Amino acid sequence: METTITNLRKNIYKLLDQVVSTGAPIEIKRKGKIIKIISTGPPAKLDNLKKRKILNCKPGEIVHTDWSEEWQNQHI
Repeated sequence: METTITNLRKNIYKLLDQVVSTGAPIEIKRKGKIIKIISTGPPAKLDNLKKRKILNCKPGEIVHTDWSEEWQNQHI
């Protein structure tokens, strides 16, 4: 990602958090030179997962589901 020094000043914490979470460097042009801010390690793989809505109910409904009847009916 490329940004200006002015934008870096305004959003430094947000931009640094973005570098840490995505691993993508930030490039800043200053006096004809490119300055890069990079993370020293790779981002965690789980940080790149997209949040998805896959439940057809509220999460609390799953927690309070009574499964005892299904467990009693299974004979191994």
